[in-house]
Amino acid sequence: MIVQYAIMWHLVLETRSGVMMTLYIIVGVLPTFLSSIFGGVLADRYDKKLLINLSDGGIGLVSLLFALFLLSGHQSMALLLVAAGLRALGQGVQQPTVGSLIPLIVPEDRLLKINGINSSIQPMIFIVSPIVAAGLMAAVPLWVLFLVDVATALGAICILQFLVHVPRIERRDLVQSIKPSYFADLREGLRYIRSQRWLVLLIVMSICFSFGTTPAASLTPLQVTRDFGPELWRLTAIEVVWAAGMVVGGLLVGLWSPRNRILSIGVSSLVTAVGLALLGVWTQFGLYLACMGVCGIVQIYSQAPSMTILQERVAPEFLGRVMSVFTMIGSLAMPVGMMVFGPLADVITIDSMMIGSGTLIGVLSIWVLSNRTLRAAGLPPATAPSSCEDRAEGCCGSP
Repeated sequence: MIVQYAIMWHLVLETRSGVMMTLYIIVGVLPTFLSSIFGGVLADRYDKKLLINLSDGGIGLVSLLFALFLLSGHQSMALLLVAAGLRALGQGVQQPTVGSLIPLIVPEDRLLKINGINSSIQPMIFIVSPIVAAGLMAAVPLWVLFLVDVATALGAICILQFLVHVPRIERRDLVQSIKPSYFADLREGLRYIRSQRWLVLLIVMSICFSFGTTPAASLTPLQVTRDFGPELWRLTAIEVVWAAGMVVGGLLVGLWSPRNRILSIGVSSLVTAVGLALLGVWTQFGLYLACMGVCGIVQIYSQAPSMTILQERVAPEFLGRVMSVFTMIGSLAMPVGMMVFGPLADVITIDSMMIGSGTLIGVLSIWVLSNRTLRAAGLPPATAPSSCEDRAEGCCGSP
């Protein structure tokens, strides 16, 4: 995250261009879409710890190489975009693998709480990272920040390899005596998704939500630079406040959340819709920051239940492939959105786009809350295995 912030801020401060931000988003997430096509298949086929460590190691290796490039004097905007693109390739394997690993080591009746706590740990990193990134950018050359990524990748690999035990699962979707092709595995996963109507609707919801929140997810640094000033502390403040809200939200989910996951998603999306619209209205930076904090809190009440629904209801031997579909959606929706909103940011105000984004998310929230199929899927399964080891052995049938 330190490297991500450093690259993004460097581009923003040097260019102040919506087109350049669009290019950054595209090269930062489109490779994730491409690699996640096979990421879920790999997650369902092979050792999950090994896949996560290989992707972490690959990202760390890329950071090391680019630190050496920068140290040798090769500094350009194009080089930074290439670095962002190569680092994004590993995410397409890592994200679905991590998502499918969690239910193997967590009892099902505690999944929502663990997802909530995990969702609060991640924004803690978001709080520390921009502060460290801002301090390092002011004190040392850019290549030093890439070396930080190398060190933390090595630490993550050691922790997962030596401290986490992951049970193996039995595949039941394909004939075991014949090793299927990657595309056969992929087709089998897509057939499973089509057979679950609630899952198709959840995918549609995810696509619309990802597209609708693109301005808030990608253009707030540019909005703050234009509306309030180019000071680096302002860019740091919006990231820290947003992440602090997510920490609070994750802790609250760990303590309490609605029994129906879809109710939680719908209501939190409504609050998000109001918050996005207000981001386009406030003219005082303090109110803008407060709104960012509230949006961070309610985001977890959508994010954690969404992950929990998948982990509770998707058959474990398909979970990696289903997770990869959601990774692809997240990867593709943002660059598609930025192809629309990025150039538009150089034509109309970002404030207007925030108001329009809030309106779109509000309509989506009402649809989610009124859909009977989604509401039924939002309830916890009637029966559940007594332990995560039971699920790893394949006792869960398809929902």
